[in-house]
Amino acid sequence: MTTVTSPSLSNVAIIGAGITGLACANRLVEHGVAVTVFDKARGPGGRMSTKRLDQAQLDLGAQAFTARDPAFRDAVADWLASGLVARWPIVSYQASPNGWQLHHDSRPRYTGVPRMSAITRHLAARFQAHPQTALQLATRIEALHRSPKGWQLQDAQGRGYGPFDHVVLTTPPPQALPLVAPWETTLAEACQAREQRSCWAAWAVLDGPLPTPPGSQSDWQMARIEHPALRLVSRNQTKPGREHQPESLSLMAHLDWSETHLEDDPQAVAESLWAAFTTLFPADTPLPLRVTSSAHRWRYAQPSTADDQLYLYSDSGLAMCGDSFTASRVESAWVSGTQSAQALIDRSVHNRASSSHSNK
Repeated sequence: MTTVTSPSLSNVAIIGAGITGLACANRLVEHGVAVTVFDKARGPGGRMSTKRLDQAQLDLGAQAFTARDPAFRDAVADWLASGLVARWPIVSYQASPNGWQLHHDSRPRYTGVPRMSAITRHLAARFQAHPQTALQLATRIEALHRSPKGWQLQDAQGRGYGPFDHVVLTTPPPQALPLVAPWETTLAEACQAREQRSCWAAWAVLDGPLPTPPGSQSDWQMARIEHPALRLVSRNQTKPGREHQPESLSLMAHLDWSETHLEDDPQAVAESLWAAFTTLFPADTPLPLRVTSSAHRWRYAQPSTADDQLYLYSDSGLAMCGDSFTASRVESAWVSGTQSAQALIDRSVHNRASSSHSNK
């Protein structure tokens, strides 16, 4: 990597409006940095987005999260106090065709209220409350260009944005690779080294409540499944703020099964995961009919192996962060974005101090 003079920290572009990008943006604007966040989707959230149907709202990425890092625990405490999150699940099971057993987990878990995407929408609104900020949605960034004035971003329609003195990429490494490869060999190699796994997530809205599985309680909220295809089921109507909606399930597939069926039709995936779910009930149990169902493919759901490196940055002003570098958890994503922003801030302070000292 060519060593160049580190750019100032005054105007930053962040690619990706998931929790990593939004956490990064919030920390930067707290220190007076002008920030523009870009995302190809129509709304912020990433894997914390919620599918909104006429009948129900369904989380198809993160279903719940823990808080272990001290700074993240403080953030969650604030969200709890404001009603933005709540404890969930309280009643979870380990389930297989052979029976259901209560799953005892002493670590508190949380979900967004009234949906998981409430957290990322809150973070988006919070950073936009600062001056000189923008959230540029439905904008797919396809190239970076460097000029003496800084970094220029180019979208799929050929429109340009910038200049920016830093660009922070929070997208999965396979999506970041074509952007950084022309400019930074070290970052490109890091992208290539971080293999990503895929995951299918299906949903089903039912025309009535589920019967109580044998050996369980009728108010179960989440179940970890022992099945080759299906690994997790969440009942969305049991999440705080969604009590009014009908029986509505999120069905998360195993990663190995997902990759074997990566190119399957979404409806066929939904049928397979529903069939796996029905094996958890006796064959003669009448189940409600599905009003609607389908599936969403997360091509880059999580890294193959966890890494303790939360972020990377270069002297040219490019940086990468996100839970693609660490464990695929909401907490990991928030910590990565926050610490990446803090590293840029600390580096800028150090560079200013060094420059001031050398000019004396």
